[in-house]
Amino acid sequence: MAQPLSSQAGSHASRCKAWSVHAFTASGVLLGTMALLSLIDNDPVACLLWLGAAMMVDGVDGALARKYEVKAILPHFDGSTLDMVIDYLTWAFIPALFIYFFVELPSYLELLSVFIILLSSMFCFCNVGMKSQDNYFVGFPAAWNIAAAYFYILDLSPFITFATIVLLAILTVTKMKFLHPFRVRLFMPFNIAITLAWCACVTSLLLSSSEHAAWALWGWGIASAYFIGMCLWRTAKEWFD
Repeated sequence: MAQPLSSQAGSHASRCKAWSVHAFTASGVLLGTMALLSLIDNDPVACLLWLGAAMMVDGVDGALARKYEVKAILPHFDGSTLDMVIDYLTWAFIPALFIYFFVELPSYLELLSVFIILLSSMFCFCNVGMKSQDNYFVGFPAAWNIAAAYFYILDLSPFITFATIVLLAILTVTKMKFLHPFRVRLFMPFNIAITLAWCACVTSLLLSSSEHAAWALWGWGIASAYFIGMCLWRTAKEWFD
């Protein structure tokens, strides 16, 4: 029996929405390409801003995929794999190159730092237990784009930067919990608001000097302290429960 026209139209509309979500996710590779071209053009600020735009796409595409039931409507196309490929590019590979070219490291440890970032990130993306039941990341989630922004803005000493890279790589294989602001339900609206405020502060700091954006420096510090506190609280909660 043929499907009613209304049902066919509804099915067609659902498939269009599902493919639109995949297209939105795929736009991350275009943003990553712009970030890579900015890196080649020796424009670190533009590179970080393009990576930030890719991060925002990654933050909301999962919610759209669940809302429009993309997996059920297009079972033959794996959006998770698409997302992982783009994430490795924009969260690990390009940020590793950014750190190599634009962040001061001990001269004999520059290439080693890149290798540490790329190899530890592979473990993260292949780890089937990378999220807890309440959607916290388990271990450092290869957020090297975020780390790169901190390194660039703070301009730490080379050895402190290298030590931080090693520490974050080690945290990748631990059970420490890291907040996913768009997935953790507890305080979700507040977490998202803090994340957007963090992004606004980082953008302001990248586009102006810290003297001209003192408010952004304070806001960035407060938001960072909140995220660190949430991670420590959730990790400690598991120890004592």
